[in-house]
Amino acid sequence: MILDRQTGLGGVWHQNRYPGLAVDVPSTTYSYWFEPNPSWSRLFAPGVELKRYAEHVAGKYDVRRHMRFNTVVQGARWDEDDHRWQVSLSGGETLSARYLVTATGFLSQPRTPDICGIADFAGKVIHTTAWDPSYDFTGRRVGVIGTGATAVQLIPELAKQAADLTVYQRTAIHVVPKLDFAIPPLIRRLFARAPWVQRTLRFITDALFELGMVSAVLNYRYFRRFNIAAADLAKINRFISIRDKELRAKFTPDYDFGCKRPTYSNDYYRAFTKPHVHLQTSSIERIEPDGIVTAAGQKTRIDTLVLATGFDLWDANFPAIEVIGRDGRNLGKWWRDNRFQSYQGVSIPGFPNYLSLAGPFAHSGLSFFNIMEYQMRHMHRLFTEVRRRGATTFEVTDDASAAFLERMTKKLDNTVFNRGNCATSRSYYFNQAGEAILLRPTSTRNAVHEGSNFPLSAYHIS
Repeated sequence: MILDRQTGLGGVWHQNRYPGLAVDVPSTTYSYWFEPNPSWSRLFAPGVELKRYAEHVAGKYDVRRHMRFNTVVQGARWDEDDHRWQVSLSGGETLSARYLVTATGFLSQPRTPDICGIADFAGKVIHTTAWDPSYDFTGRRVGVIGTGATAVQLIPELAKQAADLTVYQRTAIHVVPKLDFAIPPLIRRLFARAPWVQRTLRFITDALFELGMVSAVLNYRYFRRFNIAAADLAKINRFISIRDKELRAKFTPDYDFGCKRPTYSNDYYRAFTKPHVHLQTSSIERIEPDGIVTAAGQKTRIDTLVLATGFDLWDANFPAIEVIGRDGRNLGKWWRDNRFQSYQGVSIPGFPNYLSLAGPFAHSGLSFFNIMEYQMRHMHRLFTEVRRRGATTFEVTDDASAAFLERMTKKLDNTVFNRGNCATSRSYYFNQAGEAILLRPTSTRNAVHEGSNFPLSAYHIS
């Protein structure tokens, strides 16, 4: 059984529907290897097509009949006597399961800023994760809080409608040019008739993105020039888009490329050259019923407030539900007392028959589909052995988990997160202890290999 609190499938592509929503890696990479989609309209497909793709895959492989929507999971507790998980739902119902897999993702808990007076604002308030498609921005005076990946996509679209648009930036972000274009119908027909052509293109886009990620970010210690080159691309993008030197300086980050999630856009910087679009870099002091007041004392009157403030990863999402394992071990507390860790990004000692698909070191740096596929390899190898032995439980050993954590920690020392200048980035890659353990500091190829070949001795199976 698959439980989902949303009204439909698709995850972030179901929840997020703001204007400009699109994938930020090439569409050829953002899909399952076993199920290529020849129908992408653009190299960077719009969000509606990602939602459609998810529905297509679920329908083709008959997954939907196992799904239960509008269901909120409150927590799960391991029952040592029965070797089963007791899963509590919000309506008071309890489900019993032999195995528990949490696939809550990294970007599932919206973050609302704690700003004085925000509850007193008299106008329309919209969070990008709860977009109101019926709301008309035409002629509105709009304030946008946030300049992360979502805002980079949204702001150029709002600039086309709003009468006045003020964007409140806390941290500048690297925005590199986006090599995006429509995929001609002839090419789409070719992809459909000869899937190997699309797979070849995917191999190329995967390799290019992997090269950039592994060299510029994960091996910053040895390839710092690649990191500088990536930052220079964003610098060129700013220079071409914005001629005003003072304005351009406000968009210039003071931290290394890759400390925050890189963003791609050809329109973001240009939007701020329009006379009705303004950038505000002074911090917000308070929000009044009719506007926003900065620490510098400047008040901007607005009638619409857009919160592009992203997601709460560490406080609300690690874990997203309360998970109580063997001997009453609370996963959230244990992580915070013993460092965030998970063996191969999926298993945690003390939590039998439990797998987390969005744990520490789970993200390989390419698309979530790459992550899911190498995790499925891990699960397939593990469950095959469990079934072969006629066992009822599995649990990663303390030694295997500790050795993996030590190996990943050593590799982190090569990354931009540890070696570069990330102090001012305010990046969600870092947890409260200053550790960047969201990304696995290896290549995706390495993750795929280890997913299929990890030693079975890493688990107690009984």
